[in-house]
Amino acid sequence: MTNPATSSPTTPTAAHDSALLEDFATLSAFGATAGGGVDRQAATPADGEQRAWLHQWLTARGAEVRYDGVGNQFGLFTVTPGAPYVLTGSHLDSQPLGGRYDGAYGVLASAHAAHRAVERCRASDGTAPYNVAVVNWFNEEGCRFKPSMMGSSVFTGKLPARTALTTTDPAGTTVEAALREIGTIGAYAGPDVAAYAEIHIEQGRDLENKGISIGLVDATWAARKYQVVVRGEQSHTGSTVMADRRDALFGASLLVVAVRELAERSTDIPLHTSVSEMTIEPNSPVVVAREVRMHVDLRSPDEAFLDAAAKKLAESVPGIEERASVTVERVQTHGWGVAPFPAAGVELAAQVADELGLSHQTMMTIAGHDSVNMKDVAPSIMLFVPSIEGISHNEGEDTNDRDICAGTDLLTEVVHRLMSGVLDGAR
Repeated sequence: MTNPATSSPTTPTAAHDSALLEDFATLSAFGATAGGGVDRQAATPADGEQRAWLHQWLTARGAEVRYDGVGNQFGLFTVTPGAPYVLTGSHLDSQPLGGRYDGAYGVLASAHAAHRAVERCRASDGTAPYNVAVVNWFNEEGCRFKPSMMGSSVFTGKLPARTALTTTDPAGTTVEAALREIGTIGAYAGPDVAAYAEIHIEQGRDLENKGISIGLVDATWAARKYQVVVRGEQSHTGSTVMADRRDALFGASLLVVAVRELAERSTDIPLHTSVSEMTIEPNSPVVVAREVRMHVDLRSPDEAFLDAAAKKLAESVPGIEERASVTVERVQTHGWGVAPFPAAGVELAAQVADELGLSHQTMMTIAGHDSVNMKDVAPSIMLFVPSIEGISHNEGEDTNDRDICAGTDLLTEVVHRLMSGVLDGAR
């Protein structure tokens, strides 16, 4: 095999671009919504249909498709039997009324990149130190089942498989039952991973604002996620005296404002805060709420500052409890710290981008991705392409075709070079 670390990248072709865009149009039809987006939450029928399509796409090009015990889908291209795999991929599941690109672009780009890299390898001497595999991680979004990044968390040993499988959606369906319903659960342990690469839309507008084609992710923002339960007492919205009310929704509303004000008061260090989910009981028009469950999300590039913000939020709770006559319970359910991606991987991707004539910059990832888990167990590269107006988790999510194609060309060359072992020893 020609040494990919020193060879020039293969010139991208119009045929490659056309095939990629045609496949993306096909993929976008699964769970398509009237607003131009998709709704294919983890292990729903729409998710099962797109997984079946990807299965057929991969096997038609010589890959062996296997599923692990929590529904992660692997397409294995083996050129050197017994050798570890360069793993590349993202996720196909979406948010409710989500966008076509989030996750799905990364999986499809990885499938095309892996196939192109293998064809290039076979056109030379047909050998490589490492094989390549495509992965569609299960339940990255975390909307139907919590937490997010579930499949990669289990694969990297951060979440017990049994905990994932027994997790239920709001209707009481377990992950295991849902995966069996769509037929994508197996006993495969997963490949031996030599390196990992993932490409994704930015989900922000920094690249577009600067007119830059590629983001090279060099570190993650830290995140803290909490499940909060506000408990009051059910009563009549009309006849109950105001002073006697223990309104859980009022207490929750005060907490929503407190969460937002954390970010508004942060002027020197970025802090993103959200209350992104709320369940109200009994949710009746003539009943004061007895309980509210809500999901609180705090993120910052400064981990110490993030922890200080979380402490400030906790300090606001007693005042909220007293004002609304409620109790507030807060439990951290998920999170990660500020952590770098291997510098050698960033440098490799920058070199390839230069050779392809693609403008680029290093940047942190604010959103969580499966690469955030994978970087802790294998040398990993994370790449971004621009998002139009930064719109994401929205039916209006969009990325230019030229950026889709350019990102896939870059990923192809990165994967090809990773198959030569250029990141061996890099962490």
